[in-house]
Amino acid sequence: MKRGILLYGPPAVGKDTITAALNELDSRYVQFARMKIGNGKTQGYRMRTPEQLALLEARGDVVYRNGRYGNTYVVDRAGLDRAMEGGRILVVHLGQVDGVRQVAGLCRARWVRVLLWCSKETTARRSRQRGDVDTVARLRAWDDVRADLAGHPRAQWELRLDTDVMAPREVAEVIDRVVRGVQPSA
Repeated sequence: MKRGILLYGPPAVGKDTITAALNELDSRYVQFARMKIGNGKTQGYRMRTPEQLALLEARGDVVYRNGRYGNTYVVDRAGLDRAMEGGRILVVHLGQVDGVRQVAGLCRARWVRVLLWCSKETTARRSRQRGDVDTVARLRAWDDVRADLAGHPRAQWELRLDTDVMAPREVAEVIDRVVRGVQPSA
């Protein structure tokens, strides 16, 4: 069966860093490149036009879409299927509980749902350190993620990990053990 990880959390929680640490543990871990319609950062995305998005939606190929930072981000069924070929273990980054639910519910795979967390102060510091020009928008997104969690108190997570207190390699090792079917130690 296909396997994947749904990483959920606020901006600057460490999704990219943890994905890189997972890939260091096992090269089968690969980040899913979501589609992006808009501008700004292009690395790590499959850039598309509004017209291409409309065609995907008409075919029913959009699993989940959301808007943030003035852009539209899309998880598409065909992209997920292609990315999981060859035994790759897909790592999908999401910032909305509904996105986690949609992908887990509509895409046949053994998904490990991981809630990553860090303080708002950590998001601000990390955002500044990496040179983000939109730190204020990222802090608003942090507030949105916190409100999203509060609005979904019954959301199901296999893991809840705090990147304020755990190193990326440690987080990756815990996730890897769960993906492989070995429960984390208490």
